[in-house]
Amino acid sequence: MSIALHSGHQPRKRFGQNFLVDAHYIARIVAAIAPQPGDNMVEIGPGMAALTGGLVTAAGHVTAIEIDRDLAAELAATFTPQQLTLHVADALAFDYATLGPGLRVVGNLPYNISSPLLFHLAEYETGLRDMHVMLQREVVARMTAAPATADYGRLSVMLQSRLTNTRLFTVPGGAFRPAPKVESAVARLVPLGEAKPVIRDAALFARVVAAAFGQRRKTLRNALAAICDASALEATGINPGARGETLSVADFVRLSERLALRDNASG
Repeated sequence: MSIALHSGHQPRKRFGQNFLVDAHYIARIVAAIAPQPGDNMVEIGPGMAALTGGLVTAAGHVTAIEIDRDLAAELAATFTPQQLTLHVADALAFDYATLGPGLRVVGNLPYNISSPLLFHLAEYETGLRDMHVMLQREVVARMTAAPATADYGRLSVMLQSRLTNTRLFTVPGGAFRPAPKVESAVARLVPLGEAKPVIRDAALFARVVAAAFGQRRKTLRNALAAICDASALEATGINPGARGETLSVADFVRLSERLALRDNASG
């Protein structure tokens, strides 16, 4: 079922609205998701329902989170309650744990909130089955980046410590209305499950990662001076003269675990 709302809705800049309209890419995204009957599908920002119809047809039911009340009203008038459960809410503040386990999250995420929304969604990784999201191509490059590359940074480490991140394909600006000035990319994120590293103090881990990338040109000795000294880095097998972008996710985990044990011992 291919359904798109045909109202005269004007895209709203404050919501970062760019609507996917190209039938080729709509079909390609739905095929990549491969929804199945009974899947716990959650669509963030269905907008003009470009993907919604295909998801409903394949899965039978979709839960949607839409912040725009006008679009939400049109969605409610287009789909039955058996097809669509609609939450008029801010995806950044939504409690995804209320939707049950095995969530399959789908969304054309607004560029202006993509990073904080990814961080928010990652907090629910124990209840996720997977996520298929469309983002600015540069954001996907950062999500999937390897250490010692220009794109590797805080977003890379924080997401890769919880999820595998795979870029599937790019989507040109012309596939949207209005057309953004940048290309997009579709990414698949899957929880690491048993392969997820044990992080004793998630807040400390996040603080270490943020500090390491706060000023990329700084050495770790200087960037982490407020958190630990050079001896703690050396004891973890990390060169204090290195920069944060050279550390792997495992390095950050190992360092934060050492610091967490230190803090527990001193406390």
